[in-house]
Amino acid sequence: MITISNLKKSFGETIACDIPALTINDGDILGLVGNNGAGKTTLFRMLLDLLKPDEGEVILSKNQEESAVNPASSEKWKEWTGAYIDEGFLIDFLTPEEYFAFIGKITDMTQEKVDERLKDFERLAGGEIFGQKKLIRNLSAGNKQKVGIMSALFNKPKLVILDEPFNFLDPSSQNILKHELKAYQEQSGATILISSHNLQHTIDISTRVTLLEKGRIIKDLSNENGAARTELENYFES
Repeated sequence: MITISNLKKSFGETIACDIPALTINDGDILGLVGNNGAGKTTLFRMLLDLLKPDEGEVILSKNQEESAVNPASSEKWKEWTGAYIDEGFLIDFLTPEEYFAFIGKITDMTQEKVDERLKDFERLAGGEIFGQKKLIRNLSAGNKQKVGIMSALFNKPKLVILDEPFNFLDPSSQNILKHELKAYQEQSGATILISSHNLQHTIDISTRVTLLEKGRIIKDLSNENGAARTELENYFES
């Protein structure tokens, strides 16, 4: 569960985040939507303790049995959280194989287990990432995106945070990613947060959609069977 209380962040006169209260329940696939400058990435960076809020706090918990933690004052949450925000999360002077071997090493996985886990991503990788003898920095933007998404899911986290995951992906890869994320949530019960400018994909995958405008929550909608579609389309068409 994620609990946000009185969370505020401004850059000069610009309000990037002003959320009095928000609770994200275990097992939600929450789609965060909004136009440029809505505050989506700012919110994610505060959830991951990459940006300090001016006021308020974020509390994360793995499940109901474990104690909740504030990411600003504890490292425990990193054990069960996977995230990809941008290329800065990658070690781009490594090949993809070296990068995942490194992740495996620091999380006490054998190379055999690393190789076995990577088989789960063969469809998303599409034969274009592994075995290419390319450094990550030399991959296409879409393939860098895939490496980042795979790294976020690699250790089977209970909380997944992905900022604009459909960016740079071709239509086939976008559809594969939607399938992979939904299947991962069903298998693991993980809570998944995605932000996206792609309203269609967000509606397709999310169980709940939260709309931000200038850092504030305008709508928080249940999306069972795509129930949020009409209201969101009307908002963005107005």
